Parts: sequence; C-alpha cells; structure tokens
Amino acid sequence: MPELRRVPVNGVELNVALAGSGPAVLLLHGFPHTWELWTDVMADLSGRYRVIAPDLRGFGASSRADHGYDAETLAGDAAALLTALGVSSAAVVGIDAGTAPAFLLALRRPGLVRRLVVMESLLGRLPGAEDFLADGPPWWFGFHAVPDLAETVLEGHEAAYVDWFLDAGTLGEGVRPALRDAFVRAYTGRQALSCAFSYYRALPESAAQIGRAVATARLTVPTMALGARPVGAALERQLRPITDDLTGHVIEDCGHIIPLHRPHALLTLLRPFLAGDDADTFGPDAARRRA
Repeated sequence: MPELRRVPVNGVELNVALAGSGPAVLLLHGFPHTWELWTDVMADLSGRYRVIAPDLRGFGASSRADHGYDAETLAGDAAALLTALGVSSAAVVGIDAGTAPAFLLALRRPGLVRRLVVMESLLGRLPGAEDFLADGPPWWFGFHAVPDLAETVLEGHEAAYVDWFLDAGTLGEGVRPALRDAFVRAYTGRQALSCAFSYYRALPESAAQIGRAVATARLTVPTMALGARPVGAALERQLRPITDDLTGHVIEDCGHIIPLHRPHALLTLLRPFLAGDDADTFGPDAARRRA
C-alpha cells in the first residue's frame, strides 16, 4: 500500500500517495477520481520509480479550497509539491482535469518535467478538436459550469451520479467495488461537489491561460498523448503543431478512465516511454507517428 502524507503547498494541504523509489513520476487525476485512480499503475511503476499521486486541491482528502481551480494554479500546486518532496525532475502524467495543469507545468518548467504524458482531455480552445466538438462539448460541462446548480440537484444522489461516470468511462464494465466506494465517498456532500465543479467553472480561465502560454512558447519535452473513447486522437491533434517531440496513441476498446479500464495496455505504453525508449520499440501497431 502507498504511504499517505499531507503536504502543504500554495496555501492548501494536499493528500498525497507515495510509493517506490527512483526517478520521480507525478500522477494527476481527473473527475470523478482521487489518487486511487492510479492504484494499478502505482503498483507496477513503484518497482522502478518514486511514484507521487496527489488528490488535486479540493478533491478527495485534500483541502477544500474556495478558489484556485484554474490550470495555472493547479500547475503551481504540482510544482510546489515536487519542491516540497525534494524532487528536481519528474515525469508528469495527467488525465482529464489533470491534463491542463500537467501541460502548463511541462511547457513552463521544462527543466522540472523530463517527460509528459497526457490523456483523454482537451486543451482549452487549441485547434485540432473540431471533430470531437462538432456537436458541442459533453453535456456535463454546461451542467457543472452553472454556479450552485449541479450541487443543489445532486446532493443526496452522489452515488448514482458517480456511478454513471464510472460505468460510461469503462464502457459499461464498471470499477472494482472498493474503488467505486472510495470515489463515491470523495464526492459526497455539497462542499465536495462544489469543489469538483469549480474546476469546470474555471475552464474559461484555464483556456485563456493555455492560449497565452502557447503564444510565446513551444512544448519541448518528450510528450505522449493517449486517447480512448470518447476523446480519441483529438488531444494529439491539438498538441501536434506546438510540440517538438510527440508520440500519439489511441487505445482500442478502452473507455475514458484508461488507468482503471485498461491498465495493462496503458502500462505497456508508459514503461518504455518513461524509460526514454524510442517510440519504435512500442511496436508497429501502437506507435502511429513521431514528430
């Protein structure tokens, strides 16, 4: 079992799971997850790496902050966490809500981030996601964005709501009962819901931050973009014009919650990439192209 530690950063306390030793790998979860999203990934990588998996601010057992859910602040939390743990270089892996802060951290602190893996998310309004957004963004983005609405409607019904995302994100297969229960607990109560939805309410600010960042810098660290259903290759298409060293993959027959739905497929891609192997070693069917 990972060690759980509370680490003060940027005026909040993050609940952080730590396992293993070696080069650092920072894992950033999304909605409706906690650090436990990475349970299978941590168990595998901790044999070779120092794996660091926080609950993002406001999520899980981290502080219920009343602000700071924009990508820039979350990236600052991640940087401060690495500093607090004495880490001078880390591979950073982000999914869903963790993707934008992971991206901004790598873009602005290439000396701190040695490799970047992002998956199943979009980066603001960057070009490349037009096909994915042809019918508009997913319905819950608008629902979560209206102040006080979603938490008012959902309070008392959190389990059913979280279950919907866990089932949809695994193509109907669901997740192990212990993990399901942990996620439900983490998102139960009005304050927990409000913090989670604050991430969505900050998306316009995050998109503006991303737009300003890419106007003056390129992503120079080796980067891997992973997609499944529903995002597919949209994130890779967004990254392609602004990234110097990009590998893209779409994991077949896999739902949005890649680390829980297809952990072995994910690890098959992660292990050689984190080790710095060339994309060709992934195999001809997995690596589509490398910039």
